[in-house]
Amino acid sequence: MKFIDEAKIEVHAGRGGNGAVSFRREKYIPRGGPDGGDGGRGGSVYATADRNINTLVEYRYARIHRAKNGQGGMGKQCNGKSAEDVVLRVPVGTVITDAETGALIADLTMHEQIALLAQGGRGGMGNVNFKSSTNRAPRNATPGAEGESRELRLELKVLADVGLLGMPNAGKSTLIRSVSSARPKVADYPFTTLHPHLGVVRVGIDRSFVIADTPGLIKGAAEGAGLGHQFLRHLTRTRLLLHLIDLVPPDPNADPGRDARAIATELKKYDAALYRKPRWLVLNKIDLLPPDELEAAAHRVLKGLRWRGPSFLISAITGEGCKELVGAVMTHLETSRAKEA
Repeated sequence: MKFIDEAKIEVHAGRGGNGAVSFRREKYIPRGGPDGGDGGRGGSVYATADRNINTLVEYRYARIHRAKNGQGGMGKQCNGKSAEDVVLRVPVGTVITDAETGALIADLTMHEQIALLAQGGRGGMGNVNFKSSTNRAPRNATPGAEGESRELRLELKVLADVGLLGMPNAGKSTLIRSVSSARPKVADYPFTTLHPHLGVVRVGIDRSFVIADTPGLIKGAAEGAGLGHQFLRHLTRTRLLLHLIDLVPPDPNADPGRDARAIATELKKYDAALYRKPRWLVLNKIDLLPPDELEAAAHRVLKGLRWRGPSFLISAITGEGCKELVGAVMTHLETSRAKEA
């Protein structure tokens, strides 16, 4: 199934049914009086989060969702039937905003969480509601109210504890394959990852976290270079970013430190809050360097970045250093969860 993480839709709630004007007309009941019933309620439109769905592809093509109108009132004080509600099932992590104003409608972060998108119109009142001692034969009723209509924007932001950043071919997909059961595509050319992948990393029986692999980011992404910023939204919910750096880039003229600074700049351009998230450096592909050159290469990158935060040396393809990295990530997440609690 094609991965779609944004869509625009229209939702139209149903109109309420009209109230009825009716009088009892039975042979042995003279002056029977008013008996017009109320109109039924129009159908509303709801959205609910479903953990079994992982893409918004259905809403890319089915853009208009309309609930039915309520039934009109009838004689003998019979009320009209209310219309059924329409429920749109979306992936967990979907953010729904008003396309015109940008106002947040709902942020669905839990399975079966539900949100009202468009309220159905209320049914009108029949003439039985207007009878009184001074108005014994009312001939007035109210019409049903119009239902709400909205144009909405759906955005999927995957729920992950840890997000991977890095240039194309830095080894992000290889790392997620090494530490979890996720199997993203791996190849020797850039941009093999075209959409986010999630993997569950199990550290112990009751200790695990979710890691997200996103397409590579390059300099100029803010202007649309590469795949642009379109997938960075999937990192906004994470607690920690792992910035992978290729110690042995394919291009001999490439500077890993310069590329790392470029990615940090693109991150800041996209969202200052995302830029301020905890970020660790992970120097990858140490298996391609002789031991006597490894320490100098790592020191050169860290010194060029003036990096004082946590850093790790790993080989995603052989697994060297991955266990230590995963253990440190798990400890960090448990500490941050404890502080929040």
